[in-house]
Amino acid sequence: MTPLVLTGVSGSGKSTVGALLAARLGVPFTEGDELHPAANLAKMRAGVPLTDADRWPWLDAAGARLAAVGGVLSCSALALRYRDRLRELVPAVRFAHLDVPRAELARRLAARRGHFMPASLLESQLAALEPLRADEPGWTVPAAGGPDEQAAHIADLLAGQG
Repeated sequence: MTPLVLTGVSGSGKSTVGALLAARLGVPFTEGDELHPAANLAKMRAGVPLTDADRWPWLDAAGARLAAVGGVLSCSALALRYRDRLRELVPAVRFAHLDVPRAELARRLAARRGHFMPASLLESQLAALEPLRADEPGWTVPAAGGPDEQAAHIADLLAGQG
């Protein structure tokens, strides 16, 4: 299977859809948030957005894990330069960007308990978001239906790529 990164802002469903998709495809799932160093988690818990300097080691760890085990990785990869870094590490990678309306993201984040990412960082994530470009390998997946439907849709996209 082509290695796949599910991208999107916090609350877009990367972890939920990613786990469902990996199970559907019978491939490993890597939760990208688990690869953050403790310092990154502490910053985000405190409501402080990460800088590029904070993100590079995390992206390198995420890319290395995806290169080693394949499958599906959840990773915000909001900016083109972050996706470029992942492509350097995993040249065959494809991206599925989970596109969720701002109001729905805010609702999901407000309802979420026990997560390190506070709802207060949503605006900084949306400001950093650079949607997939037409020349990038992947798809933008609208928030239509539930997580099962999204996972099925992405599986169909992967199957149809050749």
